Amino acid sequence: MDIVIDIASTMLAQMQKPTLAFLLGGMMLAALGSKLEVPDPVYKFIVMLLLLKVGLGAGISVREADLIALAVPALCAAAVGIGIVLLGSGTLARWRGVSKMDGMATAGLFGAVSASTLAAGMAMLDAEGIFYEGFIGALYPFMDIAALVTAIVLARMSAERRAASTVQSGGTVTVGGGQSSGGDFDGDIVRGILVDTFRSPAISALLLGIAIGLFARPEAVYQSFYEPLFRGLLSILMLVMGMEAWSRLSELRKVAHAYVLYGLTAPIIHGLMGFGLGLLAHHLTGFSAGGVVLLSIMAASSSDISGPPTMRGALPEANPSAYVGASTGLGTPVAILSIPLFMALADVFIGF
Repeated sequence: MDIVIDIASTMLAQMQKPTLAFLLGGMMLAALGSKLEVPDPVYKFIVMLLLLKVGLGAGISVREADLIALAVPALCAAAVGIGIVLLGSGTLARWRGVSKMDGMATAGLFGAVSASTLAAGMAMLDAEGIFYEGFIGALYPFMDIAALVTAIVLARMSAERRAASTVQSGGTVTVGGGQSSGGDFDGDIVRGILVDTFRSPAISALLLGIAIGLFARPEAVYQSFYEPLFRGLLSILMLVMGMEAWSRLSELRKVAHAYVLYGLTAPIIHGLMGFGLGLLAHHLTGFSAGGVVLLSIMAASSSDISGPPTMRGALPEANPSAYVGASTGLGTPVAILSIPLFMALADVFIGF
């Protein structure tokens, strides 16, 4: 009974935070028939600023890390992000009635990282006096980018397969300059999708921010401009997504149970995947037990910052009420409540 109360109280706390509060507020406005709208150019500008900020922060954190010590844990983090998306593509995205686009967007957010959940894990380890590497914060962009790009590419490949299947025999399908006949899905189409993905506004802004953070010294503009504006701009983004989500809520009525089940179970499974690869990094490089715990927490978490604007910009067809609701509404509370589990596992397998 205490566990149920803890979950309910944590979910309530998440709903009071800006990410979900503004999303729910937007849904409420749409339900009441409000005429409020944010002009599309303003919305695109907000998304660009948000993604530049996320990229700059990631680039700065990686530049300041010990790259040699970072290498193996970073590869593990990227592998976990990709693995989570592949698992989601084979489970949620294949659920009968679940839109492939919605399923992949949800898997992408679950593969990406929640900075707030990671911070909660660090705070718990600090309170226990448990050591972890100083470069841990630099791991999140590796998992984040790997998961988001993988989800976007797989979603677009799926969309092109469906489009190709509707072309009559002898017709052609063209994507990003690639061409195939009939229903064939050849390397040209895959390359075209990859090129289109990296040229898309969302990924372009994210990668540009990372590059500037890595190779320039943008700390002054980052601290004075991007950081102060970030939370306010994110709230506007969530408000817009909430209004859009309400208009598409009917799409979820028949498959809501799929997202509930995924949101409640995926964080534990993903966290165990992160723990397994963290354990591998421990045996290969001496990665600390605290680091293994935090890698598990990153894997268990789901993005509430970088993910929504990236998915909204790269996969506008996906339903925000599906991927934001499942990730932030359900996944985040479960991930936070699972932190003691990963600490206990690390103590058993490694020892603090």
